[in-house]
Amino acid sequence: MPELPEVETVRRGLEPAMKNQLIAKADVNRPDLRWPFPPNLADRLTGARVLGLRRRSKYILIDLDSDETLIVHLGMSGRMLVSGIQLGQFFLDHPAVEKHDHVVLHMENNARITFNDARRFGMMDLAVTAAVEQHKLLASLGPEPLGNSFDEAYLISAFAGKTAPIKSLLLDQRIIAGLGNIYVCEVLYRAKILPMYKAGGLSKSRIGKILPIIREVLEEAILAGGSSLKDYRQTGGELGYFQHNFQVYDREGLPCASDECTGVIKRVTQVGRSSFYCPICQR
Repeated sequence: MPELPEVETVRRGLEPAMKNQLIAKADVNRPDLRWPFPPNLADRLTGARVLGLRRRSKYILIDLDSDETLIVHLGMSGRMLVSGIQLGQFFLDHPAVEKHDHVVLHMENNARITFNDARRFGMMDLAVTAAVEQHKLLASLGPEPLGNSFDEAYLISAFAGKTAPIKSLLLDQRIIAGLGNIYVCEVLYRAKILPMYKAGGLSKSRIGKILPIIREVLEEAILAGGSSLKDYRQTGGELGYFQHNFQVYDREGLPCASDECTGVIKRVTQVGRSSFYCPICQR
């Protein structure tokens, strides 16, 4: 599932094609994805102007001049592809409509925004913009890891007295919004902390070191266009390439990335997800 860097990359790719542009026509080609679409979705989008695009956790929020916000989640295989407009040095012609092109937005500037989702685990919903933060999918989310409210004092407080593994807490969207399995594995490797370590047992100094590493990993991944392992693509169809920079994720049985370490990467399952770690570097 796309994590924060992939979703932020998509948001940035959509922005030049959509911001301040009118949705001339919206085609909704099925009644649902993971859940049913909101009533009259095509009519409510057609004729609306896009005021701006935001990201909250793993959701893209598209604010409209109709005082509604389109909430988009890519799910496991969802893609939002842009065609028909010059983006940087590239121009992509409109492709032929494909079987899994479920929602297509035709913009007034000739751009076409296509939501393609083969597995249909993605979603779209509309909410009143003034109350979008109270939407059931967003209301319980923790602070953004790249935002000002995510600081050392907050993280120390969030971990205090917790007996759960540090990996589980970093994945908890109620504590930190947007982190997923890939980037938590990479963060804990750089922080030299075992994913099984109890969060409440970490010293304040070790917790304090995690915060800048979280931001470092996320910013590097965004710069690389995210990680493409299976279905994820950028808005122009390009792959992300942060997967080439993985130091621990999906490297079970391979040597530790540190030249000073003789360890071999191991894998353990935690709450149904694979955790990759170096048993020598991480403790």
